[in-house]
Amino acid sequence: MEFNIALLRGDGIGPEIVDGAAAVLEKIGEKFGHRFNFTPYLIGGCAIDETGEPLPKETVEGCLASDSVLLGAVGGPKWDGLPGEKRPEKALLGIRSALGLFTNLRPASLYPALRAASPLKDEIVGKGFDIMIVRELTGGIYFGDRGFRQGKYGEEAFDTEAYSFTEIERIGRVAFETAMKRSKRLCSVDKANVLETSRLWRRIMHELSEEYPEVEYRDMFVDNAAMQLVRDPSQFDVIVTSNMFGDILSDEASQITGSIGMLASASLGAGTRGMYEPIHGSAPDIAGQNKANPTATILSAAMMLRYSFGLTEEAGAVEAAVNKVLDAGFRTADLLCAGEGDPLSCTEMTTKIIEAI
Repeated sequence: MEFNIALLRGDGIGPEIVDGAAAVLEKIGEKFGHRFNFTPYLIGGCAIDETGEPLPKETVEGCLASDSVLLGAVGGPKWDGLPGEKRPEKALLGIRSALGLFTNLRPASLYPALRAASPLKDEIVGKGFDIMIVRELTGGIYFGDRGFRQGKYGEEAFDTEAYSFTEIERIGRVAFETAMKRSKRLCSVDKANVLETSRLWRRIMHELSEEYPEVEYRDMFVDNAAMQLVRDPSQFDVIVTSNMFGDILSDEASQITGSIGMLASASLGAGTRGMYEPIHGSAPDIAGQNKANPTATILSAAMMLRYSFGLTEEAGAVEAAVNKVLDAGFRTADLLCAGEGDPLSCTEMTTKIIEAI
């Protein structure tokens, strides 16, 4: 089989980790008889430097013409002084919208080999956890009206959150279907005691729950969910929530796994094309030093194999290779605990995973 993949390397450590993931995909192609064609496009700060825009038209067109998209990271202090509409991060919202990617899947599980790296007490993480956060991706406050105006105390800034029935219903259905494929447990996170959007969110989720009687469903306020994630993460299986709440909670979930460098994500729409990326940022402080952990991007590529290409066995081979390398004690700098030896470089970690496939 042959697949066309758009590579959005982006900024900071983006080029290093995307190239590592592409190398792993090439190994999968070699082993299983597939061909992956990679085409690079500009996005973020590097696109601003080259074209003056964070998301060039050519990039959008290239991604739309591809079978799927692999993204590194965007942004950095070099572009912090730009106005909001011109910042690198604006490209992320733009490409998600252009590709119609309204669902973000963010798994967070504890690898047994990394148990000691979790900041939580051993009696908490000892039970293990395997969470899938289903985040709405193209609505809410990140896409609402915004600006500056004169208010009661002078100049003020505003950002508006709005959600339609359709936006909530479609992400809710994805979450229930995801729960049906796992342990049939779903927690919907909102702030319905304060926000009107959350009240609509909760009403629609309750209506959907009647269509999925096999799913054990519950509601939880976002502040309580943040607390429960560190008190007992094993209580969760699938979590569904809004764009901003999902952004925050998924980063919290990543940290309790031991390192944000291990967490992958998939952004999906109505079709099979998706955008896959690690949930960490561009890490400009270590960019170009070959220190970055490529594992989250490699695991994102595994999600691409599974969700966009239907290559379940191939995805499993990548995930098993990551487990094997971790079990053997190999670590990048972000995963090292005291006394565990010297860290591997980005390219060395990639090579170990390729050798384990």
